[in-house]
Amino acid sequence: MIRVLVVEDEPQLAAALARWLRRQAMTVDVANDGGVALAKARTVPYDVIVLDRHLPVLHGDEVCRRLVAGGSEARILMLTAADSTDELVDGLDLGADDYLVKPVVLAELGARLRALARRSASPALPVLESGDLELDPAGRSVTRAGHPVKLTPREFDLLETLLRAGGRVLSTDVLRRRLWDERVEPFDNTVRVTLGRLRRKLGDPPLIETVTGSGYRIP
Repeated sequence: MIRVLVVEDEPQLAAALARWLRRQAMTVDVANDGGVALAKARTVPYDVIVLDRHLPVLHGDEVCRRLVAGGSEARILMLTAADSTDELVDGLDLGADDYLVKPVVLAELGARLRALARRSASPALPVLESGDLELDPAGRSVTRAGHPVKLTPREFDLLETLLRAGGRVLSTDVLRRRLWDERVEPFDNTVRVTLGRLRRKLGDPPLIETVTGSGYRIP
């Protein structure tokens, strides 16, 4: 699952971009000014940030500069209404990884975000295992006792997150912040519902353990 921050000061455009990207199975947060964008980018591990240059509060150039200087691992795709060569070069010189000129072609935006996310991804383990369960991150496939298990993208990411935790307990809040965007409220039961579906698909004996008062783990 690709996690994206859309930074755009036109609320209707930001909402439209977020809706379309979510339909492409991406997790999307939105910020409408540079100050909010910087705060979110410093606390959430985004894969890619779609950053408009001309923002209120803090200019997009400054947001980019501070993120790069702070060692952010997120890839940055800058947007601008201008198409001059100078603006393109300036954005890339600041540390942006890619550039698009408005109006944005959604299919091209999606393709570029997926390409940037692949570049930002950490090297994945060949296969993650627990008992008779095998998860292949590269092929995004799961088998149990040699039989394929069909999962939704969200269920797959949830299972991968639990496996990568190496037996550590992950709370509902940690899972929500890692895998869902800001539309999911802290008291929403989405995480628990998804866990329930995942458990049913994985079958018996149960793999995911509930640690009362703490969260979930795969021992």
